[in-house]
Amino acid sequence: MSPHSSDIRTNKLVLTALMVCLVLLGTILFRIPVPMTQGYVHLGDAMVYTGVLLLGKKQGAVAAALGSSLADVLGGFAFWAPWSFFIKFAMAFAAGYLVEKTSKIVSMTAGGLIMCTGYLIAERVMYGSWAIAAIGLPWNAGQFAVGIAVALAMQPLFRLIRSGN
Repeated sequence: MSPHSSDIRTNKLVLTALMVCLVLLGTILFRIPVPMTQGYVHLGDAMVYTGVLLLGKKQGAVAAALGSSLADVLGGFAFWAPWSFFIKFAMAFAAGYLVEKTSKIVSMTAGGLIMCTGYLIAERVMYGSWAIAAIGLPWNAGQFAVGIAVALAMQPLFRLIRSGN
């Protein structure tokens, strides 16, 4: 193993840890409660998408899963942490996989639809009602749409940071 490959792995590890923190902060610091549910919308999805675009499907999915579930635990919603871990992992992994094959918007939209479906199922299980679970759908769709817009708007900034200029 060359010293250069060690530097690349260290850089990827540091960027993944940074994205875990940014997903956590985007989720906790910018919360808007959703009426009639225990949920909220946030800017964490913007960081999920940014992580995927910067790190790829594997590290992006790890950052999304860890950052989102930590946000649930630290933000007083620990009962959502296991759901968020798997839902955000699937969202980010799918978006990362698809971004290699199609456009950024299509891939992020697919990831967002996975997130909406995951939380619909989770809310059905937790609340025992499809009607109550469906209340969160438009909020989740809006959350991932804003997340796409913010992530795409931030790409030039993150490219600069990544290139070291």
